[in-house]
Amino acid sequence: MPKLWNETIEAHRRDVQAAVIDATAALIAENGLLSVTMSRIAEDSGIGRATLYKYFPDVESILVAWHERQMSAHLQYLTAVKDNAGNPADRLSAVLEAYALMVHQAAKHHGNALAALVHRPDRTAEPELQLRQMVQGLIAEAISSGAVRSDVPPDELAIYCVNALGAAGQLPSNAAVRRLAAVTVSGLRQ
Repeated sequence: MPKLWNETIEAHRRDVQAAVIDATAALIAENGLLSVTMSRIAEDSGIGRATLYKYFPDVESILVAWHERQMSAHLQYLTAVKDNAGNPADRLSAVLEAYALMVHQAAKHHGNALAALVHRPDRTAEPELQLRQMVQGLIAEAISSGAVRSDVPPDELAIYCVNALGAAGQLPSNAAVRRLAAVTVSGLRQ
């Protein structure tokens, strides 16, 4: 097939997948996870059921695709936060606070059933590794600048930060989340 034809087909596939994922996310937000069916997703995304099944075998696979898209967007956002902050200590603080706020927001929007479905270790291992590597790199930079303790290896401090900020999902407000991030950052200082 000609290259242009292949590119057009791929663009169409991406558009259909995005429409399906968007429709599914909207349905969950409106009616909850248990009310979502393949028929309703097809109807709301404007495609036939047979077409929908060509792209996704079931609701779970759509939810997994949605979650993967969300995780990728979160990592891109954290990269932008990192790139827009000043010195190493500021970059580290900005990324940790942004991550904590994302954890907090996600906990407010995900129900327990959805979280259990999409947060399985086999589905989150790679993005979590990328997050830890980003935090580890920021910590290493902050150590080099003298802003962060050097008696603990950066990889261990990154694990500490990510796990400590996981508690942001249980906090009642953004102010509490920011306090948690500040306490976490202060634990990194000498």
